[in-house]
Amino acid sequence: MGARKIKLHGFNNLTKALSFNIYDLCYATTDTERRDYIAYIDEAYNAERLTQILSDVSDIIGANILNVARQDYEPQGASVTMLIAEEPVVIDDQVGTAAPGPLPESVVGHLDKSHITVHTYPEAHPHDGICTFRADIDVATCGVISPLKALNYLLHSFESDIVTIDYRVRGFTRDIRGRKHFIDHKITSIQDYLSRDTKNRYDMIDVNVYQENLFHTKMVLKDFDLDDYLFARSADGLDRKERLRIEKRLQKEMGELYYGRNL
Repeated sequence: MGARKIKLHGFNNLTKALSFNIYDLCYATTDTERRDYIAYIDEAYNAERLTQILSDVSDIIGANILNVARQDYEPQGASVTMLIAEEPVVIDDQVGTAAPGPLPESVVGHLDKSHITVHTYPEAHPHDGICTFRADIDVATCGVISPLKALNYLLHSFESDIVTIDYRVRGFTRDIRGRKHFIDHKITSIQDYLSRDTKNRYDMIDVNVYQENLFHTKMVLKDFDLDDYLFARSADGLDRKERLRIEKRLQKEMGELYYGRNL
């Protein structure tokens, strides 16, 4: 039998917020390679591509797009603003036509009483060859739609070496008897909502605070292949000493990002 549906008094006021940081690492030896990597990332995740990702997220969670504004920036970064509602909305010709202003190097989608944001941070360090692309993603919904439905799609939309995910249900809603409900669905871990192929690819740890409806999961790729991290070159062209040095540097960077501290 399925779970008994709660009969609510009025609108479902629970806010379900899904936030995650996605990291993609690369090693680029020369200034030219580093510039080329940033240019590649900037093209791969430009405003048009990010708008399509947000549009797909809207479809997956069952929201409706009301308005989209987007902007690419120089030298890098993009911004998209998307207004979304849980249900179809009829808008008067004179009302609701202005789009919120864009934010540098970010994607922002505003839902009706909720929001979607994606901020991008491409970075290349001039001294040690490490290049990092970070995307901060927030999907917050109010009502019956759930951001967890978009989790697997978002993970597969970005090149993800390391992921940290937070999910929290805030506020409360009342049933017809006036009793408060602080969550309207069962969840023991964010991992419950990950696809099998994702679970097979990543090592994961949880830190959950059940009494606060707060869930946290960290993910790091299990397999390490140096060719996946070299930009514009192959590992076969490196001598053993150089290969080991680069591998050690990349794995140290991954460890620091995964544990959130310098190692």
